[in-house]
Amino acid sequence: MNLVLNILVGVQMLTALAMIGLILVQHGKGADMGAAFGSGSAGSLFGASGSANFLSRTTAVLAAVFFVTTLLLAYFSHARPSAGGNSLLERAAVGAPAPGASGSASQIPSALPAPAAPASAPAAPASGAAQIPGK
Repeated sequence: MNLVLNILVGVQMLTALAMIGLILVQHGKGADMGAAFGSGSAGSLFGASGSANFLSRTTAVLAAVFFVTTLLLAYFSHARPSAGGNSLLERAAVGAPAPGASGSASQIPSALPAPAAPASAPAAPASGAAQIPGK
């Protein structure tokens, strides 16, 4: 199952990169205005309007492949059996120890001795005019 998921992720990434490249290569609708004033593309590799058809059809095919791989990845991710429950919190609750179990905090030995109580209480901070330092 992991091999299928890895192949699907690879196909989806390659399809996305190819779509990005094809979309960046295509001309916008405003690019056709230049053809009316003499800068026609009749001498191009695909002919006068061949590149628009080829690039748009290829982009449509790649978009369809991208959506199919996305749907298959979503299906396979939900088809896996979950360990505890359907949510992360339910799965974490399955693995968490119950309160008051044998590993509670009261049984952990402390390496440091408990701090001793201070001999005298600290003096209360001064208030009012006593806080202003003298010159």
